[in-house]
Amino acid sequence: MKIGTPKEIFEGEARVAMTPESAKALQKLGHECMIEAGAGALAGFADAAYADAGVEVVKTAAALWKGADVVAKVRAPDASEMKRLREGQTLVSFFSPVADEANMKKAASKGATVVAMEMIPRISRAQKMDALSSMANIAGYRAVIEAGNNFGRFFTGQITAAGKVPPAKVLIVGAGVAGLAAIGTSTSLGAITYAFDVRPEVAEQVESMGAEFVYLDFEEEQQDGAATGGYASVSSPEFREAQLAKFREMAPEVDIVITTALIPNREAPEIWTPDMVAAMKPGSVIVDLAAEKGGNCKLTVMDEKIVTENGVTIIGYTDFPSRMAAQASTLYATNIRHLMTDLTPEKDGVINHNMEDDVIRGATIAHAKEVTFPPPPPKVAAIAVQAKKPAPKELTSEEKRSAEIAAFKQQTKNQVTLLAVGGALLLAVGLVAPASFMQHFIVFVLAVFVGFQVIWGVAHSLHTPLMAVTNAISSIIILGALMQIGSASFLVILLAALSIFMCGINIFGGFLVTRRMLAMFQKS
Repeated sequence: MKIGTPKEIFEGEARVAMTPESAKALQKLGHECMIEAGAGALAGFADAAYADAGVEVVKTAAALWKGADVVAKVRAPDASEMKRLREGQTLVSFFSPVADEANMKKAASKGATVVAMEMIPRISRAQKMDALSSMANIAGYRAVIEAGNNFGRFFTGQITAAGKVPPAKVLIVGAGVAGLAAIGTSTSLGAITYAFDVRPEVAEQVESMGAEFVYLDFEEEQQDGAATGGYASVSSPEFREAQLAKFREMAPEVDIVITTALIPNREAPEIWTPDMVAAMKPGSVIVDLAAEKGGNCKLTVMDEKIVTENGVTIIGYTDFPSRMAAQASTLYATNIRHLMTDLTPEKDGVINHNMEDDVIRGATIAHAKEVTFPPPPPKVAAIAVQAKKPAPKELTSEEKRSAEIAAFKQQTKNQVTLLAVGGALLLAVGLVAPASFMQHFIVFVLAVFVGFQVIWGVAHSLHTPLMAVTNAISSIIILGALMQIGSASFLVILLAALSIFMCGINIFGGFLVTRRMLAMFQKS
């Protein structure tokens, strides 16, 4: 089949859905590739590069739509492109099935198949096709760069001859893909980074990246991420008030705020209110990544940068991925290539639109003259649900004391039982063994007992080669061998000498290894 990519007609859109590299991979699946002349120019991909990769460069969009069996785009088609969509053709692009229901029904009535890239299920197998995550990753990174471009100081703190520069304080609201990308960029630039998310399970990810997670003094049972496709769910009014109170407390201190909070198919929640903006210092910056859905700050103006009366810059750009067109196009084209790999399982250039496949079914919104949106929930959960362990019961001081006494009594009972059994065994052996044997045997048993108590009583974190169990055993053996080295029997002397030699290697080797380990922590 022929896969074609037209030039994006949305104003300001610089991305392209096919790159020369992705075209080579598509050809290995048995497909032919077409591209409209100039489609990749704004992303830095010349027509000559496509031609060298074996892609047919067509002059007009009309010729491309007419000749392509599969059309791969970035933006949703407009009215003129919908007219060119025909029966049996497959369209792969972002589509917004909720906001653009009319075009979805029109595509279904024409008999075309539409695969919406934002509808790719968030399951492990589909991560390589997750275009939303790819674009969110770029948006999070670019948001920090834009904030830095509009911020009047360094991100990292500096002490210079001219004076001391404090580090910037950055608050990132939302720790999804965009938020984590922003956290990584902010911390790498040296800023003091704070992050908040309504899902407390992401705190570990945030802290592992060097940021400080902002906790609320509020407990609420959050809906599991598996039920929401890995997204945050709607919070209660009480939780929202606690959240806003925390942000009001932080507003005068932070220099940069990056908001990424979005819930699928809903208007962006307001989390940074006008009074918070008024409380911020002059020169502070807000980057609102939810501007396209109304903004997390209601002062945000979509696609514009404004400065408030108190000198706070609010950036509401919606084209962050397009501002890094080459990188964004490479990632998006790779997402589409992976999707086409699933659609072409035999690698023979023939698409098999398997509606039993979780990924293909989830992303398909129109097929066989029917609207197939919304899809059924995937058979595989987005996030593995972990069984919650019941919280341990808080014991009173009296109950704790009773438990400690019971544990001590049980431990004493076990020790007395062990000593009684050991004594009985020694008595049984003494009844049949000669006195000379018993003398050595009792010394051996006592040595093992003392060694066990000494070595096992040391915490695992304190063990070194000098305190290993093998060295304790070697010490017991070498002492016994030294006592037997003066024996009249040649065989006993030989065995004792071999024991001393081998145990000596183990013991002195432990000293050498320990010395080398300690040397690793010494300054040269």
